[in-house]
Amino acid sequence: MGELCFRCIGKGKCDRPVCILKEHLHIRKAFNENSKKDFYGENYNVFIGHYGYPNVNVGLLNTDNTIKDSTVDDPKEWVSQGFDINEIIQKRSMLINSSFKSSIRGFNDRLRDVFSEVALADKPVDTEIYLNKKPEFKLVFHNEVSPHGPKVELEKARITENVHIPTKVDSIINDELTSTESLNILHGKGYENHYLTKIFSSGHLGLDTNKKLVPTRWSITAVDDTIGKNLIKEVKNYSQIDKYTIYIGSYFGNYYILLCYPEVWSYELFETMIGNKDSSHDWENYYGRKGYATETVGGYYAARLSILEQLKAIKKQTTVLALRFVSDEYWAPLGVWVVRQAVKNTMSSKPFMFDTKEEMLRFASEYIKKFGYSLDHFLNQSVLARQMNTQKKILDY
Repeated sequence: MGELCFRCIGKGKCDRPVCILKEHLHIRKAFNENSKKDFYGENYNVFIGHYGYPNVNVGLLNTDNTIKDSTVDDPKEWVSQGFDINEIIQKRSMLINSSFKSSIRGFNDRLRDVFSEVALADKPVDTEIYLNKKPEFKLVFHNEVSPHGPKVELEKARITENVHIPTKVDSIINDELTSTESLNILHGKGYENHYLTKIFSSGHLGLDTNKKLVPTRWSITAVDDTIGKNLIKEVKNYSQIDKYTIYIGSYFGNYYILLCYPEVWSYELFETMIGNKDSSHDWENYYGRKGYATETVGGYYAARLSILEQLKAIKKQTTVLALRFVSDEYWAPLGVWVVRQAVKNTMSSKPFMFDTKEEMLRFASEYIKKFGYSLDHFLNQSVLARQMNTQKKILDY
């Protein structure tokens, strides 16, 4: 069996005996020829691992001085410039995870200041990096987090320029505010999830006695959940939508159909890999969830956030039955930001409106046949559909 090409990496296996794209070979060769043990480069982000918690790997995501590319760590730019999956992976493959071990509450003193400033910076930071060995090309994929290149032990780092930290952020991290308060304030000021995750993960938010490092994959979901819960409070003050409504959209082979009922806020998500019989499934009623969404995990909170942001924009509330279909077009995991963007695209599309529930369900039933599924497959498992069919309001529960 050959090495995995980009098109097979997401599946974790390859059936072809020789499976390496020319682009992959070119990138690997260039990376290994140019990589150095010690180098001057740019730091774009931080990465906190979760293995061994509470003693974790803490990483600086950097490139060497041959690469200066502001789009290496900017999902907003990936979307606006229309990068495809290969282009994003190729950019991310240049990021070296220069890492060191640390307790979530006790930093390595030699690296504390560098890590802290990189985590708060709102643009790339010029840094000298000293590793324990020369990095060799490797792609590391995560379900929630964007991929990156090889992880190598960091021995020393030094920032070589003045770091720009937004005034509002500097003020927030020095106030006695909870992490929830801080995140909601900064989100209200227009700071994006990608940046908020970085400063939350790096232990800068919260009361001084509670500050600690948070693994990046947990931070992404925590930020989406925290901001989402705050938006739910606001959305509940709005009137219900007037008609039964469907939104349809996609991004990178992640297809969403959102069935919106003229009811108070509730939310249910089904996620299905096209071709599989079973689906992952989580839900919440008007009063919210009691625990973590264990089946749809981070995608649950990312999709919910994009729905809520649009409901806030139109000043309406609704009960949402969200159906996600993942096709082979999405052949490599790029992180949960893809879900956020797919649902944003969906909620920004022109809605289909119906006078009755039956009309809406007929339309949805016909539409999802293209994926090879029956709408009844989901309605029969749907908690919210069952509750609405009893003709009681969600508020009665």
